[in-house]
Amino acid sequence: MNTEGLLAARMVRLKSSAIRELLKHSKMEGVISLAGGIPSSALFDFDGLREATQLAITEQPEHAFQYGLTEGSYTLRERIAELCRERGVVASPEDIVVTAGSQQALDLVMRAVVDPDDVFVVERPTYLAALQTLELAEAKLLSVGSDGDGMIVDELAELLKTQKIKGVYLVPTFGNPSGVTLSRARREQLVKLAAQHEFLIVEDDPYGELRFTDERQPTLFELSKSLFGHADNIIYTSTFSKILAPGLRLGWVIMPDWLLHKVAIIKQAADLHASALSQTIAEYYLGLGRLPKQIETIRAAYKKKCQIMAELLERELGDVLTFEYPKGGMFLWARFREPRNCADWMKKTLEQGVVFVPGEFFYADNPDHSTFRLSFATATEEQMHEAVARLKRAL
Repeated sequence: MNTEGLLAARMVRLKSSAIRELLKHSKMEGVISLAGGIPSSALFDFDGLREATQLAITEQPEHAFQYGLTEGSYTLRERIAELCRERGVVASPEDIVVTAGSQQALDLVMRAVVDPDDVFVVERPTYLAALQTLELAEAKLLSVGSDGDGMIVDELAELLKTQKIKGVYLVPTFGNPSGVTLSRARREQLVKLAAQHEFLIVEDDPYGELRFTDERQPTLFELSKSLFGHADNIIYTSTFSKILAPGLRLGWVIMPDWLLHKVAIIKQAADLHASALSQTIAEYYLGLGRLPKQIETIRAAYKKKCQIMAELLERELGDVLTFEYPKGGMFLWARFREPRNCADWMKKTLEQGVVFVPGEFFYADNPDHSTFRLSFATATEEQMHEAVARLKRAL
């Protein structure tokens, strides 16, 4: 059969996730993976999840195993609203749609707001799967730089003098892949630019709870409410994957009314609703009151892992590379002091039995081939010592 022309044109240029491809290598015997942004299963609250699951299937089997509302269980949305209020994101259950992870939230939102060739701005570097979602929505991607204080909003301001844009996507807190956090001054500048030029901000916040210090920056959603009394152009999304368990496949998105019902229609067409069983488990888990302690456990563990990884890199490889020291999240973003193609180098590190993600995959344009991302979340201390030794040998 001649299949030429059967695929949609947008699929021809869509690439598979580099990270998903690299995870194949991580399954090889003897390979230590510092690649995937995967939470440590050793930190999952299995006792709490077991109790919540038992309650879900004994107390509410008619809900756990039945079709549900497209927007999600109202009880779960109430509890998500309570969780978000602690983050400074004040929203009602009616403002929330429960999704199959925050990745689906990004997909639904981009399908709802992006027409072909609408301009979306991302930072360099940015979350790889967000680039995929925007490309699938046929957006035109432009990028601005970032540094230790996050997106360089002055570059965006210059761009806006000559370019009309539909929106900005960013992970402002403990970003993926950079690990950096957008400063307070730049947050205010970005929110003001969005109001002035009437573009959307998609605020992706999967890591905000994973902070290593008591410092907390206000969300862009919160700042918009504070400055203008509304957040009509801010879309806030988050997930249970990094603070509870990714296997539940539960995230959520908070949107203004003008967008929420359109997104709900797209979700109806996509999958009707997020898993009713997962939602019921999450309802009961949140009702048990175990999440705050669980988050504290994760924060402490990741802080220690990050310190170990950073100290090893500084001691063993500090003469050849530099990196930002994150204040939270799951990633270290490193750059060689002299130009080096990290994709080529990874062929050598694979021979040594360690895998990471070359930085070039996180750029919409003008990739920096001398950069790479390391995740410290899943490796043990022993594995990190061995992984850094293998990275050094591969040089």
